[in-house]
Amino acid sequence: MKFRTVPNTDLQLSTVGFGLWTITTSWWGIEDDATGIDLLRRAYDLGITFFDTADTYGEGKGETMLAEALGDRRDKIVIATKFGYDFYNDNERRGQRERAQDFSPGFVRFACEQSLKRLGTDYIDIYQIHNPRMPTVQSDELFATLEDLKSEGRIRHYAAALGPANGWEAEGLALNRNRDIATLQVIYNMFEQEPGRRLIESAEQNDVGVLIRVPHSSGLLEGRYTLDTEFAPNDHRAHRPREWLIEGLQKLEKVMFLAEEGTGRTIGQAAIQYCLESPNVLSILPNVYNAEQLEEFAAASDVPPLTAEEFAKIAEMYPSNFGVERLVEPVLKSSS
Repeated sequence: MKFRTVPNTDLQLSTVGFGLWTITTSWWGIEDDATGIDLLRRAYDLGITFFDTADTYGEGKGETMLAEALGDRRDKIVIATKFGYDFYNDNERRGQRERAQDFSPGFVRFACEQSLKRLGTDYIDIYQIHNPRMPTVQSDELFATLEDLKSEGRIRHYAAALGPANGWEAEGLALNRNRDIATLQVIYNMFEQEPGRRLIESAEQNDVGVLIRVPHSSGLLEGRYTLDTEFAPNDHRAHRPREWLIEGLQKLEKVMFLAEEGTGRTIGQAAIQYCLESPNVLSILPNVYNAEQLEEFAAASDVPPLTAEEFAKIAEMYPSNFGVERLVEPVLKSSS
């Protein structure tokens, strides 16, 4: 496993991290906590030391599971969690409806204390604003509160995670330029390059570290789907149109040269290496939902990186949708 240092800090992150979203909801087919805890412990054994969760994942379960799995290794792991959704009061989950947010000083302090208790720790390494819109980015009151929490030792660094869809470009640019964030978490992969690429470039210019989630485009770049693939009714991918799968598999064929014999990598590993191109990208958070996949992705840190020629070929194909007819328009949301 390789490691990269958060700019202007001594905090090192494993270049492959573990995001707890997939093991704390039923949206990826994992129904029992024991499976998730086993995966967390196996991830640590494979060299992964960076774990990304959120207080709203499973309404706190993501934090308690991490504490149960790796609480005895607290000094050897880096924990990032998120805050901002008031699931304590807005506790009615209806589909994928977004819950109410609260970034007032009182709520932020309350949320932080609850996360510390669930994690069984007295400090959080990276405390991320969860899916902020522009009024939140512009709130001096919020960032004063975060500075206070930092000076009190409750958090080591504060940051932001953008979403919920692949967007929020204006917010990300403003955070990079105007706020003293340590990291910015974005969606980015070979098939969904914008606005992630622009946000990564902005982070480079402003000395901000980047965390990348969805590096496999919701599984398309794992190389496991076929036209016969079916998802369980409670799996969030089941709600995508079939055209998404058809188009994605055609694009996958166009990039399989990255995993040809002699490259030393699978397509899933190549997708992770693609995201590590910028030195400001610190850690990749693939969706993990079984042990075989975890082994493959953890090893991606050490496979041969993509060559300049391979990067150039991807860049050449991307504007034309990899030469594939566009069956599904990309979903880009922005509050600006």
